[in-house]
Amino acid sequence: MAYRPTARTEATRLAHRERLLDAARQLLAEGGYPAASISALARRAGIATGSVYNHFSSKQELLAAVFRHVAGHELGAVREAVRAHSGAGEQLRALVEVFSYRALRSPRTAWALLAEPVDPLVEEERLTYRRGYHLLAETVIVAGISAGELPPQNAKLSAAAVIGAVGEALLGPLSPVSARTDPEPVVESITTLCLRAVGAEGA
Repeated sequence: MAYRPTARTEATRLAHRERLLDAARQLLAEGGYPAASISALARRAGIATGSVYNHFSSKQELLAAVFRHVAGHELGAVREAVRAHSGAGEQLRALVEVFSYRALRSPRTAWALLAEPVDPLVEEERLTYRRGYHLLAETVIVAGISAGELPPQNAKLSAAAVIGAVGEALLGPLSPVSARTDPEPVVESITTLCLRAVGAEGA
């Protein structure tokens, strides 16, 4: 007869998996992907090293799951900020500002999400994460064009340009070798650039 996990063993398994994900998130914030070795993950989670493979087939699979969780949380926060505003200009401002400030408050995690060299599994998650931001920006721009708040333009192309500009502009301030700077002028410059790029009034 095939083994069937009991409610208790399944609860333990899920708890260990969550501890591993929490440990990976912490290590990512402290030192990026190089800090998240299997031994370090197991030690931080308080489980045996071999037990890691009961939950994830490889370190790459674990890091992809962590990336998905952390990036999804960040995208959710930006979506919520956009929904809290009305009008294309204000929504786009919220998108850029919230994304940028959150990144600059957690620079090591943001660097790992945006720019650190990664395994193909994690890179696949990174591309999915970017597409989510592209779609969010495109939705705002399309609505703005329909409402007469933005001039006619290729919304898909403009959205990709805006998200690309934000990510590229943040690379310098987020770099692990850069000195930390006042985020306000950085974010204001990026926001103004993006609003002007799509033709938002008052930018």
